[in-house]
Amino acid sequence: MKLIIIGATGFVGTEILRQSLLRKDITSVVAVTRRTLPSSSPSSPKLNNVVVREYDQYDHHAKTAFKDANGCIWTIAITPSKSSNFPWDEVVRVCQTSTLAGLRAMHSAGLASPFRFIYMSGIAAERDQTKTPSFKPQYSLMRGETENQVLAFAKEHGFEAAAAKPGLITDGGIAKKALATALYYAMGVPSVKVEQCAAAMLEQVVKGIEKEPLMNNDLVEVAERMGREGG
Repeated sequence: MKLIIIGATGFVGTEILRQSLLRKDITSVVAVTRRTLPSSSPSSPKLNNVVVREYDQYDHHAKTAFKDANGCIWTIAITPSKSSNFPWDEVVRVCQTSTLAGLRAMHSAGLASPFRFIYMSGIAAERDQTKTPSFKPQYSLMRGETENQVLAFAKEHGFEAAAAKPGLITDGGIAKKALATALYYAMGVPSVKVEQCAAAMLEQVVKGIEKEPLMNNDLVEVAERMGREGG
């Protein structure tokens, strides 16, 4: 399988990259980043690091690298906690415009069949645009609309797609564990370990998408099942 990882230097993207290079059923990895992968990143003959200026800009080199890909995991977004630090137009550009630009670039490159696309969204994203979410309503509706656009594009062009909607993604550190506990009891927000989130998305993009959307509990369940089966 040839896999595209968009945002391979981010918190989740780094873990997806690490795990993807260990999987024998993934034979080629296109790691798309805005800066060259650091020297500390894992190396492999099957790794191709494609550097783009922005995630809504893909030149001939990038499109050539995308050709015949079997799947993509998209991790790029401005998180809810950081969204207030940017102009709203920039938040939309990064979270929504870039995603659709990336999809169009991949499709124009010529994809393998089947092709599967996992869009990493968030648990609060609201697809029903008539609702007013309680948590960052403008942001949550925009992320939900992005999910809608991804699914519509996939349907139009005949490939599989799903949104992964984790809650708080933890790294095993004490601070994140404390935050996860506080968010769960105060707001009912679940959490998932970054290793589990990455493993579950990889399993879905490689083996086939079982559910859409993939909620936090689904990601945990898939990862735990992989552990039991030795995946």
